[in-house]
Amino acid sequence: MKKFFTILFLLTFMLVSGQERYWTNYSFIVEPENESTVVKLIDDYFKEHTYEGITVTLYANHFHDQDNEQTHVIGFSGSLDAMGNLYNTVGGDAWDLLGARLDHFIKDGAGARMGEVKKTYGDADGDYPIQRYYILDVEDAGAFSSSMDKFNNDQPPKGVVVWGNVTSGSSPEGENYWVLVGYKDFKGAIGGARAGLTDDQKASRDASWKTFDETNGGVRMVRSGLRIRVGKW
Repeated sequence: MKKFFTILFLLTFMLVSGQERYWTNYSFIVEPENESTVVKLIDDYFKEHTYEGITVTLYANHFHDQDNEQTHVIGFSGSLDAMGNLYNTVGGDAWDLLGARLDHFIKDGAGARMGEVKKTYGDADGDYPIQRYYILDVEDAGAFSSSMDKFNNDQPPKGVVVWGNVTSGSSPEGENYWVLVGYKDFKGAIGGARAGLTDDQKASRDASWKTFDETNGGVRMVRSGLRIRVGKW
């Protein structure tokens, strides 16, 4: 198969209007002995080359099931105009050189997706480099949105909760939505939302979750895991 960065910007996407923030990401596989080299090459490039209105992030896939083979994911996010400009203007000798160098160290690509960010709850301005992710098959988007609003308003997250959709790149499993829960450190991520709650608080949260489960319109878990941010530009 072709290497990840060789084909990265040959892919064409249709960006759907109507929301403030859009994202694309590309998953790839790196052998452990090459990880530091790949991270340095990406870090050096994006420290020098910035794209107006675009946030670039690189994550390592830490806890995952055996079929979730990606080791890293690089993501791009911004407004519709910013994302459109990114895909219209990226390229040139420096980008080609980055791709050529990375192709020596990236074993393979592992998928590419795009979508929208829908809602954020909690401290959106905080720094949460540890993220638990949940990839979902949602049957009723309206019911899911309403139930997510109610649950997170009734039970405000300690850190941040973000959710959105997948508009292109879904697998045969049918995933169409995702939820990210951000934590400042591994202690928070390991303990989860219930850590440190009193018995009464746990009972309240359990009741809110029961309501969410009964009113979300049908949600199936496709995949879950934990990722660690290793770079942001």
